[in-house]
Amino acid sequence: MPHTRFTHRDARFVWALSALQLISWGSVFYGFALFMAPLELALGMDRAESSLGFSLMLLAEGLLAFPVGRWIDRGHERVLMTGGSVLVGLAFVLHSRITTMAEFYAVWTLLGIGLAGTLYPPAFAVLTRRFPHHFRRAIITLSFLGGLASTVFIPLVAWLIDAFGWRDALCVLAAMHLLVCAPVHWVLLRDAPQRQVLATAHTDAQTLLRLVRQPTFWQLAIFVVLLMGVTSALPAHMVSLLREAGMSESWAIAVPASIGVLQVMGRLGLYMSEHRVHVDAANRWVTVLIPLGFLALLIGGGHGAWGVLFVVLYGLGNGMLTIVKGTVMAQYVSRDHMGSLNGLLGVPMALARAAAPWLMGLLWSAEAGYTSGLWLMLAASVVGVAALWTAQRQPRLTD
Repeated sequence: MPHTRFTHRDARFVWALSALQLISWGSVFYGFALFMAPLELALGMDRAESSLGFSLMLLAEGLLAFPVGRWIDRGHERVLMTGGSVLVGLAFVLHSRITTMAEFYAVWTLLGIGLAGTLYPPAFAVLTRRFPHHFRRAIITLSFLGGLASTVFIPLVAWLIDAFGWRDALCVLAAMHLLVCAPVHWVLLRDAPQRQVLATAHTDAQTLLRLVRQPTFWQLAIFVVLLMGVTSALPAHMVSLLREAGMSESWAIAVPASIGVLQVMGRLGLYMSEHRVHVDAANRWVTVLIPLGFLALLIGGGHGAWGVLFVVLYGLGNGMLTIVKGTVMAQYVSRDHMGSLNGLLGVPMALARAAAPWLMGLLWSAEAGYTSGLWLMLAASVVGVAALWTAQRQPRLTD
């Protein structure tokens, strides 16, 4: 039976799972930005073509989110997350041998399938099942170390590529997943709680339909989907964007790496202020940081104080936004139907996450760089934030 106290053993479990999140996020999600330039040179791709690989990964991962959650609910978390790590490792091995654009797209789609079983969504589901009385605390703890993925892996992958070349660097990343993530997942996730222990009430289809018809649901859906896309647009392009802005190579690596630290600081601040700041106010002003970050980047072009301001605003905002996006449906629509409501957004979120980095690459030009893409992301973020603010003014629907 699940216990009501969060013990030191529970904390060790969460921190171990968090370390695996750091590797999964860092090696694939943030590593792509470093592999983009050598891959374009080796395979003769332009920026839009290389960005499509990242989008295919996001699309594959997002489309599998719902069935993955169902498999975890049935107690298959051990096989699922271990298998995901093995698949990511094998995909990296195959990636080290590609010679054509078709093979490039195939391995990044395969990486997305593997990530569907290893990133935050399955990890959050595991924590909710194992710690039903403390899942929010466990999820925030998990996100602390996961938020450092860019800080650790952007400089690490840059060093690996410089020292060994991009093909051998991919083999090193493959070893991390095959020799660390897979066996640790297998050992850590033994004795998964049985489904009957944590069974939830049967979802009332009529109640769900009533909730979906409410304006609040659609306003929050716009917020979640647009902000999901906006925050997925930059990671694959961050290093190239800063290089083109005239930053030195060391700063182009250090700046995005620092975003991870700021994400963790933002989450820590949100956690510590929960009992001091009304949650509506926190949600409202946290989300404003994202469009302000894009605006600073557009005004200053990544130079000097404007570049620092962008990093601070975007890093803090993105860190806290992860928690806000994951809780707004429960807060403003329905706690009892949160899983079903979030599940309905699975495909739109997958499409938004896949489209945004591809659009950034498509809108890139040698003359204007990323300017057009940044204006598009700024507009989308403003619309998303406005949708959240509007939803907060609606009558509260939560159970």
